[in-house]
Formats: sequence, C-alpha cells, structure tokens
Amino acid sequence: MKLNPPSKAAAALSLCMVLLLGTAIFAQQAAVADSSNDSVTAKRVCAMVSRFHISGKPINDEISQKLMKRFIKQLDPQKLYFYQSDIEHFEADKTQLDDKLAVGDVSFAYDAFNLYLQRLQERMDYAQQLVDVDHDFTVDESIVVDAKDLDFAKDQNEMNERWRKRVKYDLLNLILEDTELAKAREQLHKRYRNNLRTMSQTEKPEKLEMYLSALTHCFDPHSSYMSPQTLEDFRISMELSLDGIGAALRSEDGYTVVAEIVPGGAADADGRLKAGDKIVGVAQEDGEFVDVVEMKLSKVVRYIRGKRGTIVQLRVKKEKNNAIEVYKLTRKKIELSTSEVKGKIIETGERLPGQTGRIGVISIPSFYRDFRGAQRGDENFKSTARDVRKVLYDFRDQGGVDGIIIDLRFNGGGALSEAIEVSGLFVDEGPVVQVKQMDGERKIHSDVEPGAVYTGPLVVVCNRLSASASEIFAGVIKDYKRGLIIGDTTTHGKGTVQNVMPVSNQMFSFLKGQDLGALKLTINQFYRVNGDSTQNRGVRSDIVLPSLIDNMDLGESFLDDAMEFDKTEVAPHESLGMVSPKILDQLKQASTKRVVADKDFKETQEEIDKYLKKKNQKTISLVEATRRKEMSNDKDKEEKEKKKKEEEEKKDSAADKDIFKKDFYNDEILNITVDYMNVLKNMNTVQR
Repeated sequence: MKLNPPSKAAAALSLCMVLLLGTAIFAQQAAVADSSNDSVTAKRVCAMVSRFHISGKPINDEISQKLMKRFIKQLDPQKLYFYQSDIEHFEADKTQLDDKLAVGDVSFAYDAFNLYLQRLQERMDYAQQLVDVDHDFTVDESIVVDAKDLDFAKDQNEMNERWRKRVKYDLLNLILEDTELAKAREQLHKRYRNNLRTMSQTEKPEKLEMYLSALTHCFDPHSSYMSPQTLEDFRISMELSLDGIGAALRSEDGYTVVAEIVPGGAADADGRLKAGDKIVGVAQEDGEFVDVVEMKLSKVVRYIRGKRGTIVQLRVKKEKNNAIEVYKLTRKKIELSTSEVKGKIIETGERLPGQTGRIGVISIPSFYRDFRGAQRGDENFKSTARDVRKVLYDFRDQGGVDGIIIDLRFNGGGALSEAIEVSGLFVDEGPVVQVKQMDGERKIHSDVEPGAVYTGPLVVVCNRLSASASEIFAGVIKDYKRGLIIGDTTTHGKGTVQNVMPVSNQMFSFLKGQDLGALKLTINQFYRVNGDSTQNRGVRSDIVLPSLIDNMDLGESFLDDAMEFDKTEVAPHESLGMVSPKILDQLKQASTKRVVADKDFKETQEEIDKYLKKKNQKTISLVEATRRKEMSNDKDKEEKEKKKKEEEEKKDSAADKDIFKKDFYNDEILNITVDYMNVLKNMNTVQR
C-alpha cells in the first residue's frame, strides 16, 4: 500500500512481483526445499530487517518478548481461547524467539497456532451446546467488552462462564434485531461452524506470514512480510489489473457466491454466470474438478485466477433453480476500473439552490502505479498522475470549471512517485517532499515539470483514513498555500516510506526460482516542505466538519510501536497566497453558521456524543429490557435514516454514488468551495 521504490531497486521490485509459474525439479529436491523454505525465509527476513529498517534496531531479547505478546494477541485478541497456563507455557521462550529466528527456527509459530486451533475446537464445541440452552435475559448481569480489562482464564470453569456470556450476548444481539429465537440459534450455529472451518483451513504460508509480520510490527506498524499470494494481491492493487474471469466473490455458509460480475471480463462476455450463483467446483483446462464447497475463499480465488488465455471450468449451482451447470471460460486481463481515478462536473445550481458555477470533483482512491508496465515501456500503463491529468483535460474539454475538489477520503496511500507527480499538476516546479534515510541524509524530491495543469481554486477533502501519499499531497497544497484542506481534524499520520524487497535466496542452488515472498520494510521517513513530519500528527484540516470517524481511535498515534513526530529543515518554497488567515476566518464563519443550523449535522453530533459515551463503557448489559430501552431512542431515527438513504440512492446514478454522492456532508463541502471561489474572485477583482 505504501510503496517507495528507489531507482536502484526497480529491477528487484519487478522481479519480486512476477508470479513464477513453476520450475521442474527432482522430487527429492522439492521435498527438501519445501521443508527448508520456512527456515530460509525467516533467516533472510531477519537479516533484511536488521540491515535495512530505518530504526537500526537489532532483533534482540526485547524484540523477542514483544513478538511473543503480539503473536498471542493476534491469535486471541479477546482472550477467549488460551488459558493462563498456556501463556505461561509460551513465556518459557519469551527471550529465545530472537535466537531461534536467527537460525531459521519458526516452530513457535506453528506450535502456538496448533494449540490455538485445539482451543478453538474446544470452545466452538462448547458454544454449539450453549446456543440451544434457554438463556434468561432478565438476569442482571453484564459482559466485559474490553479485553484489556481481562486476564486469561485460569481454568475451564472460568472459560466456560466467559463463553456462556459470550453466546448469550451474541444471541441477544440477534434477538434485538427482531430475529426469531429459532432463526437466531440457526445463525449462531452457522457462525461458530464457519469460524472453526475458516481458521482450520489456514495454510502454512499464511501462518508464517502472520508470525514474520508480527516480528516486523515490533519495529513499526507498516513493515510486514508478504507471502507469495499476498504479494500477488499487492501487485494487483498497484496495477489495478489481474488475470481471471472477472467476478467478485464472497463466502456465504460454506459456499463461494458470485457477488458481482465485473464489466468487460470473461464472465461478462460469456453472459451465463450471474450474481447469486454458487461455484461448487473448479477445474483447470480439461482436468478433474476440485470440490470447493466449504473451502476457504482465498484458496478458491487462487484456483479461479490464472494466466490470461488459459481455460478454467466452473461447476455452478444456479441461484434461480439450484440446477448444476458447467461453464468453460477463457481467462483474460481484468481492469479494476472501480478503484481508479474518476472525475465529474457538478453544476452547483442543481445541488445548491441559488448558487451558480461549475465544480469539478476528482476522486482518488489510491496512488497506484504499474511499475512493471512502466519498466516495459507500455504506452498506457496505469498511473494515478496520468489518470488525474486525463480528468483535468476532460474538464477543460467540457468547457472548464470554476473550482476543483480532490476527494482523498479513505485513500490509504500508494506510490511516493505518484504523490509527487500529482502534486506537480497543481503547483509549479519546486520541492514536494523531503525524505530522511537511515544515515540521516535528507533528500528533497521536487516536481521538475514547469507550470501546472490547473491553477484555479482547489479544495482537498481528507479524513482520518487518508494516509501516507495522501498526506504528502495534502501537505503540499497546505504548505504552498495553494488550496483548502477540509474534513476531519487531521489525517492518519503515517509519515514513513516502505520499500518492497524480494526475500531472495542464494544459499541453496536447488531453491533458485522458488518464490519466498517479499518484505515491505520501512526504510525512510518523509517530511513536508515546511519541515514537519506527518508522522503521528498528520496534516490538519483548515476547516473541520463534524464526523463520527473523526472521534474514533484511528490514526498512527493509536498504533503500537509507531515512530514519533519530529522535524527537519524547511525546504525553500514559494507561497501562492491562495489561502490566508483572513480567508480562512471568513470561510469558517460561513460554514459554522450553516452547520449549526443543519438538522443532519445536528444528528451527526448526537451520534458522536452517543458513540463517545458508549466508547468508554467497560461492560454491556445482558438484560433484554435494558438493552431495548437503550435502543428505543435510536430505532425511529435509524429507520428514517435508512429510508432517506434508499431514496437518495434511487435518485443518484451509480457513477454519481461512486464519485460524490448527494448528502449533507458533501453539500457543505460544495458550499465551502463556492464561498472560496467567490472570495478568490473578489480578491482578484480588487487587485485589478
């Protein structure tokens, strides 16, 4: 997600992202390689972390103890499975894991996971019994909701009591949703059965990935080990394309269900596979079918994906009549257009009565870049900067716009190079971001293209989940006084740069060609041109609008082992003078006046107050009458909100919903943008 490949590593990055189709080796060598891969991978990861992580910290006893706590918490975050005696057994090795990893010993990961599966089986067996027990929802008792306030259970009696309340809580939640008791019990039986089945199908590479990522997370939250499959998913997210049939899938009661057919894909062209159909078997070319009922979804996806031009057969149970049919599809390249940059022009008079003007909205879901395509010299390789430039030219060709809104909400980042290039579309040449390396050397990355594609009024919308590359762009706009930042109090606060490095091996000749995955490692820290790091603090909005997400524990400052905020020197840059304290004061006053008077924002504030009250609750009542009383005040409001959203969705086209749907929050952003355009227009008139 957060990628910054230095030019020297470009070739390595390309190699690490190519899935190997297979290498012919002798059976005996394959067996040895299979048993050795985990050891080789672990040793290589440890060596790379020690050598390249920006902190320069060694993997020692302190890291060993952190690793143990992290891995146990990852397996059992709610303390519902392991006993205190299990933890004590694990802790015999609490200062030994670093030494074991150094020699490639990852047995702790598999031993701990196996014990977790054993405890999970015990708990699910017991939970299935408790589902059918007659629970008394008038007894005055409660359940602890924050595991930090719990110790691990000392014995089976304590664990049984913990699970009695857990099952009662799950059952009560369904009953409060007006689910009939028999139906609620049926749903819980399925839920617990599916939970056990899914975890039991965790494969060895996934376990190793969990363990080695727990290790890297001891250094910072964004370094991680990626198994070959996760690496492939990462590549897809950056290139916005994959080879397959073009169907979004979901898991439902043990079945792989078609959620959506992707336009332009093989399934769409064939026309027979429909949303709601269940895939029960998969075969490669004319080979034997593999039964995929109750198979983990990620594994089913791997069977269906494959090299473009090859054939996959699907055995399908039709939704309309449960008939079994077999479809033969030829895989093709699928463009993931729903995740790419999109733009549209809003005529403000249609959304804001009495207003005039045209506002262009550009949605940037991530800062993606097809590095392999760029290296090959592909003329149309996928790139955020290229797509934003196209949208800006489209706006120009449609008669121009009076202002532009860049929507970066929920944009988790991406390629550093794309953040720099996108910034250059809105500011003239000059410094964009500063990067500090392990040796403390500071490097300034600049936009070297003279001029800007768009120089008019600009508004950038962010929230707590706008991170990394998004924060670089928002910081540039703020530091150059190029435009307004609107949204949550601040952005996510991720000010570090990761590089993706293949976990290659040169030790054993028979392992050549083996894909050992990759390490996404924090190697640099970036700073705004004003010298501030975005780390922990993020980029603060010029105008804050009330939102529930702004009050949640989201952001770098809430993550364990996050790096601290710091500063570096200012990179000389010019002020474009499009934002000033006077302008901000005027815009804030007008916005506050509208927000205070708006009933939807009032309801949002009530939701925030209610959330903050619940957030501090240590326990939740298991008394049905008490819970219903708590819910009664919200019921009518929820129904009205649901109905209102349904009506809005009917009015909006699918494209509009994807880009900038009509709601009170977005309308206020439009109002601020119109005010901003008018202020700048008046300033220019006065100056002339």
